[in-house]
Amino acid sequence: MTTVLTPASPLTAADRCDRCGAQAYLRVVLLSGGELLFCAHHGRKFEPELKKIAAEIQDETERLTTVSTTASEDER
Repeated sequence: MTTVLTPASPLTAADRCDRCGAQAYLRVVLLSGGELLFCAHHGRKFEPELKKIAAEIQDETERLTTVSTTASEDER
């Protein structure tokens, strides 16, 4: 997905997908104003349509594959 870097605040566990309620990893700022939040799955599913209506896309899906440096060996 094409990402535009925004000064928006990072997404948190409290941010939920507007489609299914899972944790959101994408924030789509609409050309018409407002925003939509999506989990990684629905972000990929709706990517072509979102690109047409988005002013900006904040994509934090890389957090799903990043291993925390504070994680123990067992957690890695």
